[in-house]
Amino acid sequence: MLQPTVFLDSDKTYHILCLGAHCDDIEIGCGGALLDILKHNNNIHVTWVVFTSNEKRRLEAEAGAKLFLDGAASSDVRIFDLRDGFLPYAGERVKELCEDIKKTIDVPDIVFTHARHDRHQDHRFISELTWNTFRNHLVLEYEIPKWDGDMGVPNTFIELSEETARKKIEFLQRVYNTQQEKKWFTDDLFWSLMRIRGMESGAVSRLAEAFYSRKIVLSSRGVNKTA
Repeated sequence: MLQPTVFLDSDKTYHILCLGAHCDDIEIGCGGALLDILKHNNNIHVTWVVFTSNEKRRLEAEAGAKLFLDGAASSDVRIFDLRDGFLPYAGERVKELCEDIKKTIDVPDIVFTHARHDRHQDHRFISELTWNTFRNHLVLEYEIPKWDGDMGVPNTFIELSEETARKKIEFLQRVYNTQQEKKWFTDDLFWSLMRIRGMESGAVSRLAEAFYSRKIVLSSRGVNKTA
């Protein structure tokens, strides 16, 4: 189980890059992990990137980033206004944005992005471009519950305390008013997924978020990076 103590050097500022197709994706997919990591480490810089938004959703995304990044040493929040559901058809523009992100940020120690097998076209496309853009990094693909029934068998877990899990759900419900009409955007769904992943990983707290790590490179010093 990946523990926050992976950030061992207190004299170094570590960099986490979070990529989300939509305004609530990062919070749903890895919000608990971010809260937990930032709670235990005060030397983390986070770059937070959302590719689609409109006027209402942008305000929600900005509020969400503010809540979830409260413990970061510093942060860079970028929210673009591409059209929801059409990212693969704006491929050139999305690719340009990804290349610009790579050129204008420090090398990330961890990249959080969508799962490669996600059936939502926007999610899947961002995952593809993540691997195309960040080839020599530790990439953890997060999962988003939805109608498509594409939940898989993850191989990497980050244990969450009950306090962190409750905070994640509280923040999601506090910020994303536009999502309240959706039948799946409920406390019990978010809680159930963390409980299932906690069971699968043997978490002491019984709660966890799950990720897919496609490639891991090991050195004599332990886990180093993915390629």
